Amino acid sequence: MNTRQVIDESVGPFSLSATFNNDNSCFSVGLDTGFCVFNADPCELKVSRDFNAGIGVAVMLGQTNYLAIVGGGRQPKFPQNKLAIWDDAKQKAVITLEFRTSVLGVRLSKSRIVVALLNSIHIFAFSNPPQKLSVFETTDNPMGLACLGQKLLAFPGRSPGQVQLVELETGNVSIIPAHSSPLRAMTLSPDGEVLATASEMGTLVRVFSTSNCTKMAELRRGVDQAVIFSLAISPSNNLLAVTSDKSTLHVFDLPHPLNPSHRNPLASPPSEEGTNQKWGILGKIPLLPRVFSDVYSFASAPFEIGDESAPGSHYVPPLGTSFGRPLKGVIGWPDDQTILVLGSGRDGRWEKFTLREGGDGKRYCMREGWKRYLGGG
Repeated sequence: MNTRQVIDESVGPFSLSATFNNDNSCFSVGLDTGFCVFNADPCELKVSRDFNAGIGVAVMLGQTNYLAIVGGGRQPKFPQNKLAIWDDAKQKAVITLEFRTSVLGVRLSKSRIVVALLNSIHIFAFSNPPQKLSVFETTDNPMGLACLGQKLLAFPGRSPGQVQLVELETGNVSIIPAHSSPLRAMTLSPDGEVLATASEMGTLVRVFSTSNCTKMAELRRGVDQAVIFSLAISPSNNLLAVTSDKSTLHVFDLPHPLNPSHRNPLASPPSEEGTNQKWGILGKIPLLPRVFSDVYSFASAPFEIGDESAPGSHYVPPLGTSFGRPLKGVIGWPDDQTILVLGSGRDGRWEKFTLREGGDGKRYCMREGWKRYLGGG
């Protein structure tokens, strides 16, 4: 039985992944035929490269001409255990790295190349040839989770739910027992001071200070289980956005170790922030289950997931898992008032949301517009 008719080229391109660059000014799209780079806001095509072969993911290095690319789709350009650093100015791969198993995630900085495999994280100096600096073992990491900051690298630990936090200069490792179930999503704040994590349960987002690994907050997405697609912290380090398979974008105030007074939900009584807005008098009853006193998002909005399913079209590494980046709900913050949400697939979508204060003093998340970045919308 042919399960691939849905990605017949006659019906247009298929987006295998969509990934923001470091400052959310651009995003790159891996296609079943090559890759594209778009300006993030407004959503405008900047570069398109047709390899007549699939790129499962394309990760930009800032706004430079370098991208990390991995094969994907039904006809991958590279074997899935190979990573290429593509120099778009020279129109060729200038660095290649091969591994024993499939590459599930890549993070780039001007000095580091970080590669996530199913059970290990490999760190290289960004040089030619690249110098391997260190390797860390992890528990199963099918999402290819890793967060690369200027001074820190965060990735899953050796036990499910743990986070390993590595100081890049010293190599010192800290372990954060973040969750009891496996990690599904994680993000570092732009200043590297805050780490946010979510597990496969998808009900809570936990927030930690990276300087001392203490838990600063628990933020409740909802009561029922969900698949978290993406977590992202705003440029000011004070807001957190979350997307899930419930097709809802949530925005939370985020406590910060260097600015504890900024609308910190832990620094004020529950009645002032979130709880009573949601539960009214119930939030004041001390003996109710803790779910009633959790911190909820101050604003939310629906985003488009779509109902498409493309058998045989996704990058499928061993164990039948999807590629490291979420297929839908990828979040980027161009600024503190603007949230962009990307979806890949046939119906590759770009959506723009803005945060506004209403006349009642509450903050709202409003959808400003959307576009099919692959064309046709």
